[in-house]
Amino acid sequence: MKVNFAVTAACVLGLLYFGREVLQPVVTALVLSLALAPLIRTMGSLGLSRVNATFGALALVIVLFAGAFAILGANVMALTSDLPQYTAEIRSKSKSLEELAQHPLARLAPQLLEEQPSASALETGPRPVPVEIREHASTSDSIAKAIGVVSGPLGEAFLVLVLMIFILLDRENLRDRVLRLVGQREVSRTIKGLEDAAEGVSRFFFTQLLLNLTFGVVISIALWLINIPHAALWGALCAALRFVPYIGALIAGAAIALFAAAVEPGWTLAVYAIVLFIVLEVFVANVIEPRVYGHSVGMSPLAVIVSALFWGAIWGPLGLLLSTPLTLCIVVGGRYIKSLEPISIMFAESPNTNEAQRFYHRVLSGDANAIIEDARAFLRKSTLARYCDRVLLPGLAMAGAGLQSGQESRLRATVAMVADTLDAGHAPSRARRRNISMLDENVGAHLRHQREERLGRWQGSLDVPARSVIVCISMPGVREEFLSELLVLVFRDAKLDARSFVLDPAGPEDDPGADNLVSTVFIAYPIESAPAAWISAVTELRAALPDVQLVTIRPRDDVGNEHATIASHVDLVLQSFEEALAFVTPSKIG
Repeated sequence: MKVNFAVTAACVLGLLYFGREVLQPVVTALVLSLALAPLIRTMGSLGLSRVNATFGALALVIVLFAGAFAILGANVMALTSDLPQYTAEIRSKSKSLEELAQHPLARLAPQLLEEQPSASALETGPRPVPVEIREHASTSDSIAKAIGVVSGPLGEAFLVLVLMIFILLDRENLRDRVLRLVGQREVSRTIKGLEDAAEGVSRFFFTQLLLNLTFGVVISIALWLINIPHAALWGALCAALRFVPYIGALIAGAAIALFAAAVEPGWTLAVYAIVLFIVLEVFVANVIEPRVYGHSVGMSPLAVIVSALFWGAIWGPLGLLLSTPLTLCIVVGGRYIKSLEPISIMFAESPNTNEAQRFYHRVLSGDANAIIEDARAFLRKSTLARYCDRVLLPGLAMAGAGLQSGQESRLRATVAMVADTLDAGHAPSRARRRNISMLDENVGAHLRHQREERLGRWQGSLDVPARSVIVCISMPGVREEFLSELLVLVFRDAKLDARSFVLDPAGPEDDPGADNLVSTVFIAYPIESAPAAWISAVTELRAALPDVQLVTIRPRDDVGNEHATIASHVDLVLQSFEEALAFVTPSKIG
């Protein structure tokens, strides 16, 4: 299997590299056709036919590009008239820099000159005259050379334009051919993949165009404010070069710095321009682009960089321009094609893991701080009960099934720190984040002791209204006690008076004589304890509190067959903490 994969990968890489002369114009035409598809659809919605809409969109784009090049050409011509002055200033600054660099060697120069013989002494005869052989170029050779220089880029651009026109006009037929190749069973997935790829590429090009144009306008205004001539030209240059990933911004910044140094005799304007460009570029590249491109493209910021390196190495400058849309198409294809799924997992914005799986991964690594940050983000939008149902409990279920030897103590310490933070509230101070040793007690006991230290022996005052206290009871057991304490946190988060108690047959009787204060008793579902002992304890509870409802919450991962027996000894069996919260909240309101 691995050998076949390696051979396939080597063949694909070889085809991409050695077949780039054929593949580059075809792929460029395909990508540009995807970018123009929304504009063609918009024109088609105005009542134009497909052919008219296609040529109308192409004409509009060509006119816009021609107008932009005409304006830039006019600015360039205006710049050339001032070039002698700017060139002289650059030479002056270059000479001063050379003198500054040679200043430390000035003291050694006289000694070196004394030790070296003079040039006139070395000359003992007449200097040889260099001979140059010049070939007379005919008119036909000059024309051929000019055609060769022009026909290269222009010929490739014309070829891409022709291919793009045929692809746009025949795209429905091409899609039918692709669907025919994949077969009828995969038609739905293929159509969905093609739609997602087209939408992603179109969104990327639109986002990139909007962001680069905005950057060009901002840099033009900023350069104009510091009195740099031809600010619009440099802003347009920045907007154009930023389409080339990473390298384009460096070239634009160097050009602006060089021109700013040539405008005035001093260095103040050049320093202002450099600082201004660096601040704007760093802000856009590190704050705006990762978020905008990540959300609009569906790729992680690291994937954008890796794709630029790969396609740039394979196809050169054109690969840099096409790196993101090409990788995006592969990432989208990985959602529907099994062989491309690893690339989609590695490069997609989200690795297709839910909150519970991320919790599980962080628990195994002991990264409590990351879990707490994720919990804060979740609780800003939702309730603690939903966090327990969708993240905490499913994640712990996966962690319990995948623990290796030596990871139990790390799991207990991590869960204790997370639960302790949740007990402190949604936004605890960093001072409460501390390492908790769980070698001598379970997490549930730790939370209960924390509450008793804070609220007293009975976890609160007994001078409260009748039927206002919710009691969460569990049999002795690590998981059952933790679920009971977690339920108390959920109720207390909803401003309910909830308290916990452990039924320990071997322990002393601990009865405050406040049975009339209890409204509902939640007893943890028997997970670790024997059903017979649990049923006996529930029977005693029923006798002691005949007017109180007994409720239990059955875990979603429980696959036992004693559900009917357990349900017969309680008033209600719920499925989640959210159901439990909804069950007791109306009684509080009433």
